[in-house]
Amino acid sequence: MVCGYGIIEDTGDGLVHIESGTIDVPRALLLPPKLKTIFDGLRVVIERSRPTCMSIENVFFARNARSSLKLGEARGVAILAAAMFELPVYEYAPTQVKLAVTGKGRANKTEVGKILTILFNREGWEKTDASDAVAIAVCHIHMQETKNLLGGHTIRSRGRRRRFRANDFPS
Repeated sequence: MVCGYGIIEDTGDGLVHIESGTIDVPRALLLPPKLKTIFDGLRVVIERSRPTCMSIENVFFARNARSSLKLGEARGVAILAAAMFELPVYEYAPTQVKLAVTGKGRANKTEVGKILTILFNREGWEKTDASDAVAIAVCHIHMQETKNLLGGHTIRSRGRRRRFRANDFPS
C-alpha cells in the first residue's frame, strides 16, 4: 500500500511545486498498522507544510471488491488527518483530474506525469502515486478558479448519454 501526497501553491503568476512524495507502508503489516502508518505520515506532512485544504481522489469502483474496500479505508484515514487539522476536503473523480491536467479525461498515468513534468519544470516523479497526488492538487486549483469565474456556481457533469435505438422511435 502506498499513499502519495503533493503540495502546490497558486502564486497568482502560476503554480509552484512545494513538495511531493509517498508514504510507503510495509507489506508485512496488518491492516490497522498500515492505516496508522498512512495517518502518521500525512499528519507529519500537514504539520510541516501547513496546507489550506486537502484534495483527494473520489471513490471509484475497482474490479476487485477487496481492493475497493482497502482504498476506501485509506481514504477515510486521509480525510480524518485533514479533519484533525480542520482542513476542508475536496474530492475529484479520476477523469476530472485527468481532464484538468491533460485536457483528456481518459489520459494514462504517463501522459499526466509528462504534463506535470513540463508544468513544474521537473526531471520526473519518484513514483506515479506522487504525480497523481500533484495532479489532484492541480485539478483542485483549476476547479476553484473556474468556480470563482462563474460566481461560485458549480459545474455539473452531463451524466450518462442516452443512446437511442431503432425501436425507440415510432414507425
